[in-house]
Amino acid sequence: MLRIMRERQKGFTLIELLIVIAIISALAIAVFVALNPSQRLKDAHDARRTADADTVLTAIHASIVDGKGALPAGLSTGMAETQLGTGASGCAIATGGCSVVAAACVDLSAPLVKYLKSMPIDPLGGATYTSAKTGYSVTVDANNIVTIKACGTEGATNISASR
Repeated sequence: MLRIMRERQKGFTLIELLIVIAIISALAIAVFVALNPSQRLKDAHDARRTADADTVLTAIHASIVDGKGALPAGLSTGMAETQLGTGASGCAIATGGCSVVAAACVDLSAPLVKYLKSMPIDPLGGATYTSAKTGYSVTVDANNIVTIKACGTEGATNISASR
């Protein structure tokens, strides 16, 4: 009798399989919701913006050091916030903590060519940000403190770097 019962229990029943599938599905959904992929993507974009702002600021300061204290061409003491890029018009921005009102962008691609292969462009890119309008702004205060801001931030905080 015992041998007959062992021979019949070689596999799983349909109910057992359905219960296991339901448990695995519930766990997969919980993990997917907990990870929140859209928030992770926004965080990745903002991390790239932070790195880009630091890269541009480092290039500007390398140029200042090589120029024995002189600001790169295009930047001046007390300069108002201006978007970086090659555009001659349409460079105004009012997002991400940026309040750029200048019609023309400031082109630092030539003065910084020695330090940057190309000017960083906002990770969302597309039609909004190109080499003509990068999505990053620059300000120089009265003490020659240079500030680079990312204008297309997706998080709650503004992204900027100053030196």
